[in-house]
Amino acid sequence: MKEADSSSLGYAHSIRVLLGDDQPEVLSALRLLLEQEPGLTVVGEATDHQRLLEQAETLDSNLLILDWELPDHQAFGLLPTLHSRFPNLHVVALSSRPEAREAALLSGADSFVFKGDPPECLLEVVRRLR
Repeated sequence: MKEADSSSLGYAHSIRVLLGDDQPEVLSALRLLLEQEPGLTVVGEATDHQRLLEQAETLDSNLLILDWELPDHQAFGLLPTLHSRFPNLHVVALSSRPEAREAALLSGADSFVFKGDPPECLLEVVRRLR
């Protein structure tokens, strides 16, 4: 149910999060971190480009946390596809390379978080998107 306020993501009760990363330990850590945050629900995980598109199609997520170096695709090519097919999907790009920030934002990511930052940095970005 959509909320009629100025909330950026527009959902009254829960932000539905899809995670995209090829490292199981990163997915697990992200899930653990995000599920402790009120109003966030992790609805799916994808370890490759194809699965990510399938899950985005079926899970009605409104936030994607995406490993910028997800194998088998180039994220800068994936983001325009995601934005055209899912215009309400916000994307937070993650990378172990801080220099990827500019490319991620220029390619259409709404935000960027360096994987070496404290977990609170990701939570702060997600909170600002509400």
